Parts: sequence; structure tokens; C-alpha cells
Amino acid sequence: MGIAKIRALVIVPSLNEAIVARLAVLLVAAAIAAVLAGCGGDGSTAEQRSPARFDASRAWRLAELQVAAGQRPAGSPQLRGLARRLRPLLPRGHFEAIPGEPRLRNVVGELAGRRPGIVLGAHYDTLVKPRGFVGANNGAAGTAVVIEAARALRRMPAGAGAREVRFVLFDGEEPPAGLPEESTDFYNEGLRGSRAYVAAHPGRTGKMILLDYVGGRGLRLPREATSTEWLWRQLLGAAEAAGVEGVFSEEAGPAIVDDHTPFLRAGVPAIDLIDWRYPGHSLEDGLDKLSRRSLDAVGETVVQLIDELRRE
Repeated sequence: MGIAKIRALVIVPSLNEAIVARLAVLLVAAAIAAVLAGCGGDGSTAEQRSPARFDASRAWRLAELQVAAGQRPAGSPQLRGLARRLRPLLPRGHFEAIPGEPRLRNVVGELAGRRPGIVLGAHYDTLVKPRGFVGANNGAAGTAVVIEAARALRRMPAGAGAREVRFVLFDGEEPPAGLPEESTDFYNEGLRGSRAYVAAHPGRTGKMILLDYVGGRGLRLPREATSTEWLWRQLLGAAEAAGVEGVFSEEAGPAIVDDHTPFLRAGVPAIDLIDWRYPGHSLEDGLDKLSRRSLDAVGETVVQLIDELRRE
């Protein structure tokens, strides 16, 4: 402020009051403009982003818990022990038997509602080989996101008439021997938990979302080629609402036989979130290859999507 203006303020009290009032108006206007700019007050995407509801740190700890159990193929003592720890983490968590596989069981939770409902799933078993394989992304990451998404959705009011949401951790996704790519009939040798679930619950599921390789660093998720296109578009909208649209793509990736395939064959719209670039069948699949940011992006997106779907 210049010397002449200071003298004017001292000599002419009325002018002093006018300038102070004007300065106050300008300061308030500037503050409002700053708030609007930070919030996207012009109708930008930032204003419409959904609030953060998924806890990536909790999901990370769940991934650590599973990897700490070591290699855990279907039916192994390691996996059965882990299942007992995961079951109470799901709402109304319980086991569902897999016919013909006495040591295998799906872990299922649910939020009650109208049917047909929604299934969010992942497999929690690991490959039988290579020896020492711990499945950080191929198994643990998807399972962790399912459990934490269930916790988030359980805390969110769904409103009257909401659809049922079931959270399914599939056992026996991997074949009982060897690698999937070595199998001549992976659909019938693997996918034991998802095939059993679909057979046990005809007509109960209206939409299915599968999480497979969803925790890797630099995550990029194109639409798996057999995934239902219109449901994938809804997923892209949910990702945009969550502010993580850069992780997902409209482009189609390779076609993959996975735990969503039995649902598709039963006529249920289904999508598979899987970053097939990830080395998910090698010993490289450890915790050091995972990213909290990737877990969070997928978690926030599926929570947003399921919250929308259950209100339809």
C-alpha cells in the first residue's frame, strides 16, 4: 500500500471505511472462487466424484495375511486354515460345499435383498506349482478387495428394495495338477468352485463381477473379450465417478476362461477384471509386485458399481 493512500486513510475516516469494506468484499470473493475451483464448482468431474469408501490399507493387510500362509492349493491344510480366518470377515459368512470335492469349499457372504442379485467374486486358492508359489496377485489381491468391498457396502445404506449382494471366494479355480495352460480342458479341470456355485444357485444371480489380477503395479484393465459389454460400460462409469477412470479401458483384451465363465454359460451377464500382462503363473508373483493404489482403484470402482446395481 502506498504512502499517499495511507495518508488518505488517516485524514478521511469515511474513505477509510469505504476502502476497508471494499477490501473485505474482494477477499470474500477470492475465497469463494478458490473453494469453487478446488471443488470443481463449474460442474467438473471432481465435484461429482464419489466419496472414498474403500480402505486400501485394510485390503493390503488382507493380502499380507494370505501370502503369509504360503502356497495354498485347493484342499490343502494351508487353504482350509485360511478359509476359517476369512469366513468371519464376510457378512453372514459361511461355507458352501463343492460336490465331489470333499476338501474344497467356497466361502460365501451376503447382504440380503431382492433376487436375482449380484455376485462379487474372486478365487482364494493358489497354483499347485511352481513350488513356493504364493499368489499375491493371482488369488490374494482379488480376495482382499472382495472382503474389503463387502465391509464398505455393509456400512452403506442401500435403501428399501435393494438387490441381494453375495460375496464369493471360489475354491478350486486352479487345476488340481499342473498349470492352467498345460490343461487340455481347463474349464472342467479348474473352475471347480464357480461351476459348483452356479449349479447350486440357478436363477439367483442377475449380474456377476470377477476380480482376478487386480493388484499389480501399473495396473491397466481392458475389457476381457468375453465380458458383457454393457456391464463393462457401467463399470467404466463407476470408475469415472470414483476418479480412477485411467485404470480401465474400453478396448478389448484377450478372451480368458475364468470364474466368470460358468456364469456367462448360464446366461448371467458377467465381467472379469484381469490384467493379463501380469506374470501370474510364476514365482515373481509376490507382495513386492502389488500396489495399494491399484487395490484402491479397483475397490472404489466395484463399491461404486455394486451400490448402483443393487438400487436398480
